[in-house]
Amino acid sequence: MDLRAIYKDANALLEGHFLLSSGKHSKYYLQSAKVLEDPKTAELLATKLAELINEAGIKADTVCSPALGGILAGYELSRALNARFIFTERVNKVMTLRRGFEVEKNEKILICEDIITTGGSALEAAKVIQDLGGEIVGFAALANRGFCKIYSENKEQKKECKLPPNKPFFALGNFEFEIYDPADCPLCKEGSSAMKPGSRGN
Repeated sequence: MDLRAIYKDANALLEGHFLLSSGKHSKYYLQSAKVLEDPKTAELLATKLAELINEAGIKADTVCSPALGGILAGYELSRALNARFIFTERVNKVMTLRRGFEVEKNEKILICEDIITTGGSALEAAKVIQDLGGEIVGFAALANRGFCKIYSENKEQKKECKLPPNKPFFALGNFEFEIYDPADCPLCKEGSSAMKPGSRGN
């Protein structure tokens, strides 16, 4: 699967000056919502991701995604895995499980994002699940920004990755772009301002 071509064809590989959810800056941004607005493409990607998870022998009762970006990817993955779907969301900047969703003790739950950069939001969602007694069996995303190690990939996990190394992480491919701390961002030094994706028409 040529994941980069799929994102390009959907006009989902953006170029500019972006503020990522990790707080870092980048010249590129992956707008997965543009890819997932086509239900057939969403189903195709989720099916391929589910195949990787099944081949690894990972069984999940439930897929959980952090809102908002992970919801579509997580829902489609839950369908492909024949699992239940729930999502966490931030309330006063704290990740929370709401809307009547419940987690049973030792329920096997897979955390799914659209994009994993450092894995911070996925880890927040995982902590919510664990605090409620659930068992995290792994993490998944459509695409990986290259900091975290994809399952069965022969490379080292970078220090920026926040995902636990003892849990498998599944993704369809890597997009490795330069990202910068705000204080060291060359785009900022050129005088431009970082835009948070999802706003101002993006």
